[in-house]
Amino acid sequence: MPADPNAQQDQQQPLPTTQDPALTEEDLVAIRATLSALRDDTTQASLYYDAATMAPLNPLAAAAVARLRSYKPPPFPLWDALPVRKRAAVLILLYADRWGDLRVVITMRAANLRSFSGHAALPGGKADTAEETPYQIARREASEEIGLPENDYGLPKPFRVEPLCTLPPALARTHLVVTPVVAFLHADRKLPGDASPLVEETMIPRLDAREVAAVFSAPFYNFLKRDDLPVKGEGETLPEGAWYDGSWIQWKDVSWRVHNYHVPVNNQRVSTPRHASSSSGQGNLAGKLEEEQAKEGRFKVWGMTARVLLDAARVAFAETPEMEHNEDYGDGKIIDIAAKDGVFEEVANADRPKDYDSERGKI
Repeated sequence: MPADPNAQQDQQQPLPTTQDPALTEEDLVAIRATLSALRDDTTQASLYYDAATMAPLNPLAAAAVARLRSYKPPPFPLWDALPVRKRAAVLILLYADRWGDLRVVITMRAANLRSFSGHAALPGGKADTAEETPYQIARREASEEIGLPENDYGLPKPFRVEPLCTLPPALARTHLVVTPVVAFLHADRKLPGDASPLVEETMIPRLDAREVAAVFSAPFYNFLKRDDLPVKGEGETLPEGAWYDGSWIQWKDVSWRVHNYHVPVNNQRVSTPRHASSSSGQGNLAGKLEEEQAKEGRFKVWGMTARVLLDAARVAFAETPEMEHNEDYGDGKIIDIAAKDGVFEEVANADRPKDYDSERGKI
C-alpha cells in the first residue's frame, strides 16, 4: 500500500547541517555526541572503518554512513534456492564530494545490450556461480562495466571500498532477483590532519565506461526530495526542468510507485567510453548522451534503479521521502508472488530461446 508522506512515523529526523543559519552551539554538541555514539556502536561492524582516515564527511553524511554500516536486512532464504541465472546484484557506490555530501555513481547502459539499453542503471549484473555473494557479484560487474577494480589491491592509493550493507532484494522486469549492495569509496588521508584527496577529481575520472555508455553521479540525499537541492559551487546553476515526477502502477496486483528522477549533469564531468568506436552502438549512444547533456542538462533515473536508490536513502538518512512511495523496502511481496507463479524454476534446455545465454552477466 502507498505510504502517506505526511504521516507521522517513528523515524529519526536528519541531523542539521553546519550550513544551517539557525544552528546553535548546543546543536553542534548534540551532533558530535550522536556521531560519537554511532561510531561506538558500529566500529566493530567493519574491518575497514578507521575514523582517523575517514573521508571528510559532513555530520549529515557521516550519520548516514553509520546507519548503513549498522543496517541488517531481514532474512531472505529464497536467495539460496534461486537458480544462479536468476540471481543478480547491483552496487550503490557512495563517495564524499568537496562539501562532504554523499554522491552515488550511476551508469547509462550501452545501446548494444538487449535489456534496457540506454537506461540509467547501477553497476551490476547476474551471478556467475552459486558461490558468489551479492557483494562479489556487484564488484565483478562494476569492474567489467566501469573499471572499478574487483578488490582494493587494484585500487590506486589512497582509495579503498568499504562494503556497508545489503538491502532487501528488488525484482527486475526480466524476473531477476536483484540484491542491492551499498559501499563507500574512501579517500584516506596520508596522516591525520591532512586534507583528503577529492574522489570526484582524482578517482571518478579514472573510471572507464567499458560496457556502458556513460558514468555520472547524483546527490544521494536528493532521492528523498521532490525538488533539486540548491547548488553549492560558485558559478554553478541548475538546468531547466523538474527533478522529480512519479506515478502508480499495478505490478502482479501490487501497487508499485514509479519514480522518475531527472539528475542534473551540467555541473559535472560525465565519463564516456575511452575506446568505443564511433560506429558501435556504445559509441553512438555516448555521443547522443553528450548532446543530451549539453542540451538538456539532465539524465533520467527511473524504474528499479530509482526505487533502489530511494530505499537506500531512506535507510541512510532515516527520513520520510517527500513524495508518495511504497512503504516496504524492496519487492518482497512481488517476489513471493512470482515464486508462487513458478517464474524462478529452471527452464529445460529444449525450451530455452536461442539467445538465452547471449547476454551472460547482464541484468
